[in-house]
Amino acid sequence: MVSPRSAPESVRPMLAGWQRKYQLAVVACDVVVVLAVTAVLAVVTGASAPWRTIMSAVLTQVAILAGLGGARAWSPSILGDGEEEFRRLYRGMFTALVTLAVSGFAFDFGQLRPWVFVALPAIALIDFPVRYILRRVLHKRRQAGRCLLPVLAAGGVGTISDLIGRTRGAPHQGWRVEAVCTADGLGIGPDGKVDGVPVVGRIDELTEHVKRGGYRIVAVTADSYWTPRRLQQLAWELEDTNAELVVAPVLMEVAGPRLHVTGVLGMPLLRLSAPVFTGARRVVKEIVDRVGATFLIAVMSPFLLFAALCVKLSDGGPVFYTQRRIGKDGRAFTMVKFRTMVTDADRVRAELLAENEGHGPLFKMRNDPRVTRVGAILRRYSMDELPQLLNVVAGSMSLVGPRPPLPEETEQYGPDARRRLLVKPGLTGLWQVSGRSDLPWEESVRLDLRYVEDWSLALDALILWKTVRAVLKGQGAY
Repeated sequence: MVSPRSAPESVRPMLAGWQRKYQLAVVACDVVVVLAVTAVLAVVTGASAPWRTIMSAVLTQVAILAGLGGARAWSPSILGDGEEEFRRLYRGMFTALVTLAVSGFAFDFGQLRPWVFVALPAIALIDFPVRYILRRVLHKRRQAGRCLLPVLAAGGVGTISDLIGRTRGAPHQGWRVEAVCTADGLGIGPDGKVDGVPVVGRIDELTEHVKRGGYRIVAVTADSYWTPRRLQQLAWELEDTNAELVVAPVLMEVAGPRLHVTGVLGMPLLRLSAPVFTGARRVVKEIVDRVGATFLIAVMSPFLLFAALCVKLSDGGPVFYTQRRIGKDGRAFTMVKFRTMVTDADRVRAELLAENEGHGPLFKMRNDPRVTRVGAILRRYSMDELPQLLNVVAGSMSLVGPRPPLPEETEQYGPDARRRLLVKPGLTGLWQVSGRSDLPWEESVRLDLRYVEDWSLALDALILWKTVRAVLKGQGAY
């Protein structure tokens, strides 16, 4: 048995070749964007005082790159998936902005103003999309079975099966379970595997299999075998390998900014902070919602007028369709959309209930005969939802949030689904960027609850960005 004193010196797991290349690509792109934007601004503003301009440009470059480094925006563990990468990128940019602004004020260096108010926003506007494009390239490779980290899972058969299913359903996250260790070294079924993944041995042989197999992730799932002492022992034994130990808490499906690891009396504990439904961040979200919706209405007004004209000319019926929906804290409001169905659609619905293809309390049909020709086009790209920007401006909806439910849906809600009503419903949300009407009801609820539990401004920004791609693809829109 390895003791803490005899354990080899802790080493950082070596990065896979593709990880190192991806990290270098991200760093290189960030540096190129910073240098290019500052060089352009220096050329534009540097005619009158070239040396002061060069000094300002260099200070800006140093501040941004130091800010990104300090925020650990290039850490391999956060590159390629989730909102944490963009949160750290924002944090680094904001740190640089504050540093430059304070420096300019403290040293009465007015030359920094264009760098604070022009260069930094321009760099952010370019660098965020660049990061996203790099991520999309990585995800494409992962979808093709490349750039994946080999995982050895150890725990109970049921929890391992759940982990395998999740990794196969989300290959963009970069994990592939290649082997399994169980308490008795046995799998399930006649082939002795777990969902097609071979069982290579017992849990007490785990370290030996890690060293022989070259696995990069050791995922520990729930099983009665695991005690605090055995987990600690496993962590010591893996210190001289290239494997990273990941332990699934299994008690709850909560992640993001609410989950913290703290030490109390020498024990590592997961501390779960309460969901934030008020406070400064919610005020910021409210302001972004109202201002953003107003801006979108102004920018898209020509299209909105054109769409309204098409709906009116198609059959002479009303342009808008209004419907009672349930919002925050169970308060009802009137949601407005472009009308995409025939005028007596609600009456005809009763005749189509036998052909319902929706999940749970939802009513959906892929080829709904009530949808008009113009309505089919609007639905294909979710353009019928745009009038809901008026609901956002009015305060009954948010740009991002759970799907706004019908009153009859909420009557069937259990205690878990009812938590969706703790926040405002959204024009878009995790359900929108994850398949929309193709999602099973349980998955739709799970995504909405994840948003309610783990909400953050960074997650909102990521969802808004992904919504554009989901709308263009039209997946699940019917």
